[in-house]
Amino acid sequence: MALPLRVFEERYRRLLADLLDEPADEPRRFGIVGIEFGHEVGEGAAHRLSDVGCVAEISSVHRREDGQYDIVAQGMTRFRVDAVDAPDAERPYQRAATTPLPDEVGEGAEELAERVNRLFTTYCERLASAGVRVEIPDDFPTDPLPLSYAVAAAVVVDRYDKQGLLEVDQATERLKRLAELLRRENRLLTTLPTLPAGPFTRHEVSLN
Repeated sequence: MALPLRVFEERYRRLLADLLDEPADEPRRFGIVGIEFGHEVGEGAAHRLSDVGCVAEISSVHRREDGQYDIVAQGMTRFRVDAVDAPDAERPYQRAATTPLPDEVGEGAEELAERVNRLFTTYCERLASAGVRVEIPDDFPTDPLPLSYAVAAAVVVDRYDKQGLLEVDQATERLKRLAELLRRENRLLTTLPTLPAGPFTRHEVSLN
C-alpha cells in the first residue's frame, strides 16, 4: 500500500539523506516495523519491535525549507528481523539484519477471497448506514493476495490484529483471519451505536 510520511526527526532525516545519496537508478528502500513496547519519537523510545516488518520503497520526495521531508513510500515485501544493530554517530538510525519472507497464495484462496469481499462490502454498508459515507475505489483488488492486504489495511482493528495479519505467510490464512475479524466487526456494527475511529471516519476508503 502507499504510505505518506512526514520525516522530521534528525535520525530519519539522516536516513533519508543517505537513501537520496544512492545512485538515481537504484531503488531507495528502507524497512518499517511495528513497536510492541514503547513509542516512536526519541532515541531509545522503542523498547521492543515486532519480528516481522515491511520493505518500503520511496516513490516521491519533497524537501521543506526547514529540512523536513514529505515522502510517499510504497509497501513492497515482508521481512523477518534477525538482529538489530545499535545506532552510531555515522548512522544514528537503527539498522537490522533481516530475512525476506515469501508471499504465497495457498489453496482455496479464490473462494475465500469471494467470501471476504462479501463481508467487506457488508462492513462498508453498515458503516454507511450509521452515517459514514463509504466509497470503495474502482481499482480495489479482487485477486486473493492483493485483496488480503487491501482489506487488512482498510478494516479498523487494533494494532495486534494488524500485525498478526502481516505475519501470515499465505493469502489463504490471511483471508481466513480477515473473514473472522469482519464477521466480528459486522456484528458489533449492528449492536453498538458508536463508530470506530480510523480511515472510515473520512469520506472514502483510502489505500494510504
